[in-house]
Amino acid sequence: MENWQRAGFALYVHWPFCAAKCPYCDFNSHVTARVDQARWRDALLRDLAHWAARTPGRVLSSVFFGGGTPSLMPPETVEAIVSAARAHWTPANDLEVTLEANPTSVEAGRFAAYRDAGVNRFSVGLQALNDTDLRRLGRLHSVAEGRRAFDIARDLTDRVSFDLIYARQDQGPEAWRRELREALSLAGEHLSLYQLTIETGTAFGARHAAGGLRGLPGEDLAVDLWQITQDLTAAAGLRRYETSNHARAGAEARHNLVYWRGGDWVGIGPGAHGRIGFGSKRIATEAARMPQDWLARSEDAGVGTSTEEVQQHIDIANEYMMMGLRMQEGVDIDLFHGLGGELDPAAVADLSESGHLTRTGDRLVATESGALLLDAILPRILSV
Repeated sequence: MENWQRAGFALYVHWPFCAAKCPYCDFNSHVTARVDQARWRDALLRDLAHWAARTPGRVLSSVFFGGGTPSLMPPETVEAIVSAARAHWTPANDLEVTLEANPTSVEAGRFAAYRDAGVNRFSVGLQALNDTDLRRLGRLHSVAEGRRAFDIARDLTDRVSFDLIYARQDQGPEAWRRELREALSLAGEHLSLYQLTIETGTAFGARHAAGGLRGLPGEDLAVDLWQITQDLTAAAGLRRYETSNHARAGAEARHNLVYWRGGDWVGIGPGAHGRIGFGSKRIATEAARMPQDWLARSEDAGVGTSTEEVQQHIDIANEYMMMGLRMQEGVDIDLFHGLGGELDPAAVADLSESGHLTRTGDRLVATESGALLLDAILPRILSV
């Protein structure tokens, strides 16, 4: 059995619409006044049926509704997609169905309907626990709304995560320590903590290039904030299992594990990517990015995919290394070599000597310091 079949099979559904575009966001999200819900539901189901016909007999381990803002989707659409996915493939006994949700009161009012539609895990975008920074981040909810939404989600299912962004403007170590302690007092089984990054093409990117966004942390402060994050989450029992994700043992996001362990997934919806293995061959897919282009392609051609490329084995191996080193469990070196990958032994030795990598048996792991430097480490150790 090929690695991508051993590592799980998942479905990613991209809903591209948002009520407002956050200034830090570089995801494929769009603000529109009106969405033809029936037309979009039909198109998503058509995409799903296309890929299901090409991947028969798979065991489906997870479904993830991302965006955009999936909590703006009608619950009827979510239910239709979950039901179709269960019918097309064999659902795992512990099938995980995650929906990303913003904590505005309007969206939180739909949570029970999403649960009834088959969602059993919510990922709530709190992003900050003070109203000033929520406004700076362009969020439409208040801290009070965020807390209420999180409580609603926790009443519906034990499987709830929330996101916070740190390394924000004028956020020093003590301020982050206080906020993170508050977050940990709320957190259940899973927490996603992302350092603010300024991406080209975003409103923050343009503002930063023009000399705005003052008060962002320098490199030394960013490292201090990272270390505070690791210390407090570990003490609270939410270990870092991936660069930005923390969970109690057994509560890791199964969908993301499929990505990081090199598994297979089908991606439907505008801009969605996929990786699908067929025997010894594996393809990388990408859907048309603009919503109306994707919708027209789906209706005209029966699927919104715009590109489909057979991956070279070296690319599969390097992708596995790049994703796997993000995880605390690291990478199976024998599997990496079996996929056709090659490591630079001298670079691995140097980085092990400097404390950035460790090799135990057949696994290569990035240490805590190495996890901060993966972008620099990977080009050194990958010999091709």
